Amino acid sequence: MSSPIRLALAAFIGLLALPAFAQSPTLTIYTYDDFAAEWGPAPGLKSGFEATCGCTVNFVGVDSSIGALRRAQLEGDSTKADIILGLDTSIAEEARQTGLFADHGVDTSALNVPGDWQAADFVPFDYAYFAFVYNKETLPNPPTSFEELIAADADLKIALQDPRSSTPCLGLVLWIKAAYGDRAAEIWEGLAPHILTVAKSWSDAYALLLSGEADMALSYTTSPAYHMIAEEDDRYLAAPFSEGYYLQVEVAGILKSSENQDLARDFLAYLITPEAQGIIPTTNWVYPIADLPDGLPAAFDTLIKPEPVLLLDDKLVDEKSNEWIAEMFEAIQ
Repeated sequence: MSSPIRLALAAFIGLLALPAFAQSPTLTIYTYDDFAAEWGPAPGLKSGFEATCGCTVNFVGVDSSIGALRRAQLEGDSTKADIILGLDTSIAEEARQTGLFADHGVDTSALNVPGDWQAADFVPFDYAYFAFVYNKETLPNPPTSFEELIAADADLKIALQDPRSSTPCLGLVLWIKAAYGDRAAEIWEGLAPHILTVAKSWSDAYALLLSGEADMALSYTTSPAYHMIAEEDDRYLAAPFSEGYYLQVEVAGILKSSENQDLARDFLAYLITPEAQGIIPTTNWVYPIADLPDGLPAAFDTLIKPEPVLLLDDKLVDEKSNEWIAEMFEAIQ
């Protein structure tokens, strides 16, 4: 082949390749910082989906899932986000009322979601139960109910998060309301002397437990699995509370403003495959909602079996959560 022909052929191939490269889409996912972190689920999900999608996945970490929703609301139709990932059942109805989310069209009927939680606009992808985590060496006899915690020595301190910016503490507000109903304000008043701080995020509050500044931190029944597997440390346990445990189901939804509707739907379908679900237990340290071929790591067998499970109706939560959060702050001031 002569040089001019080679050059012409190379130029032709280049012209074919350029549009394909230029058209490679980017799927942008707003989520909370811990999910997007290098130790979180995002890197594994990104590489797994990019292997099949012909696209680039861009996880954008925001301080919380509530913060991710607020950012998308402020940006409106100009937002670059295609998906909001990490909202949960306590804020799903509020998110739904924004009108930002499209129906996902993903078949979720085979998933193992506690309470059989399903929605046309949100795909559930993991779940957990709220609990207070403690160090058994520094707190050998932890309280086993909210009322035992209230009755404990005033030196026993707990670290919470702000329910206006943190879904775990919003979950605690709902936990106490579900367990005690009209007595919720009384329970909060009793807890007030034990609250070391109301931190902005789960990470900030949990760090106070690890540093020894707090005796207990609001987290999940599954949090001890992280210490056992990642650190080979069995000191941290979830306190068994007789009132039961409030359920959190994490969900993801597609924004109506997304120009990548089909790609976003494909990602949500991938998110509930066994491959993607296998990433969740040892990165997000909660339960997957799909069966895993090899099951969960053995450490999960040692965790509390939550019973009874508490969960309030989504619409009731949307209607009352601001009132119940105000009740909390008024009681603990």
